Amino acid sequence: MLTATDSRDNSAFGDGSRTMRPRIVIVGAGFAGVAAARALARSDAEVILIDRRNHHIFQPLLYQVATAVLASSEIAAPIRQLEAKQANLDVMLADVVDIDPTNRTVDALCPGIGLRKVRFDFLVVGTGTRPSYFGHDEFAAFAPGLKNLSDAEVVRTKILSAFEMAEATEDANERARQMNFVLVGAGPTGVELAASIAQMVHVTLRGNFRRIDPAASTITLIEGGDRVLPSFAPSLSNQAARRLAKLGVKVMTRVKVDRIDEDGVIAGGERIASATVLWTAGVAASPIVRLLGVDTDRAGRALVGPLLNLPAAPNIFVVGDAASLQQDGHSIPGVAQAAIQQGRYVGRLISDRLRGQDPKRPFRYWNKGNMAVVGKNFAILEAGSVRMSGFLTWFIWAFIHVMALPQLQNRWRVQSQWLWSYLTGQRSSRLVSEAPSHVDAVATAEQAKVS
Repeated sequence: MLTATDSRDNSAFGDGSRTMRPRIVIVGAGFAGVAAARALARSDAEVILIDRRNHHIFQPLLYQVATAVLASSEIAAPIRQLEAKQANLDVMLADVVDIDPTNRTVDALCPGIGLRKVRFDFLVVGTGTRPSYFGHDEFAAFAPGLKNLSDAEVVRTKILSAFEMAEATEDANERARQMNFVLVGAGPTGVELAASIAQMVHVTLRGNFRRIDPAASTITLIEGGDRVLPSFAPSLSNQAARRLAKLGVKVMTRVKVDRIDEDGVIAGGERIASATVLWTAGVAASPIVRLLGVDTDRAGRALVGPLLNLPAAPNIFVVGDAASLQQDGHSIPGVAQAAIQQGRYVGRLISDRLRGQDPKRPFRYWNKGNMAVVGKNFAILEAGSVRMSGFLTWFIWAFIHVMALPQLQNRWRVQSQWLWSYLTGQRSSRLVSEAPSHVDAVATAEQAKVS
């Protein structure tokens, strides 16, 4: 409960009872948004962090939730825990539905409450990305992407349900379709997800079924380009491809997907029957960026200036995957480390402005290197001229990712689960979260009898 001595007023989200301090509104509690909020911890300002979810996700490990290695709670942390540690921060659970740059207001739709108009002096937009189906949004109904915890749970349910369906069916063709997994897009997410599924079918599920052999599953990774992991050096891409082949993953390069439906995929003119098609290809910026009325690139990302703000509105900043900025002739990549650096930079820049200091130097991204894991005991690393692969790289990957998790308890849980999985091959989160209820199943059976 707020008291008379609390530095925040009881109408922090509205205009009815303003405090005298400047107000900074951050939209999106991803890597960039959280980094910006933390960088503003010592500023004499109100900071309001708005997100449609109440948790921050460590996205690099989403594929492990999708393949039952980790539980959702092990890679996420409640945003309000950040609020409890930061006196000048308020958290608001809401959907941003409109932004008025001229009057400096954000319209936020709060569940069960309604529309709230939030005033700002500075605005930071870090709303991330969503899957891009390259003009074929109809694919989304049959090929879910992997951007949040809900997506990960849907993917996990599809994968695990496929084996249950294969076990139950008497139709050999349908059994083969259920045990055929197709992933579209061979970037880091596609490669890591395919390798993890391969590990699951060959080790985790071994001996778990009476009528099927999960190891007989087919895993196909489709890539429109000429190699997997195109953002890495060709030598590392080739090593990753060889590792995928060793794991039993079939890689198809230079192949375009023409159609995705309930029966599977048509790629390169060939029908691939599959009950589980997963979209791990392109991404596009959140639609919230369009509310700013700013120029965007082909992926819908805002074209920002060197200070990461909008040319026509210097007090509005766009960071992380929602921003497009060129550096040394190349776009800054949409990775976690870039988002964190941008969020931290903007938070410190705003703090400097509030203290009347000159603006910072233009933002410059420091590339600490890119990594991808390809199954157990193998990862690749590229950092400048340094290129590594193998077990040691995998160990470095594991250490870095554990240390980057949002809370100490996440680190302990993930370490423990990884150790258990490494030693036994088992995965502790093999839950089918959307199985039909008993009532639904009975109703379906009765309807089948009638028809």
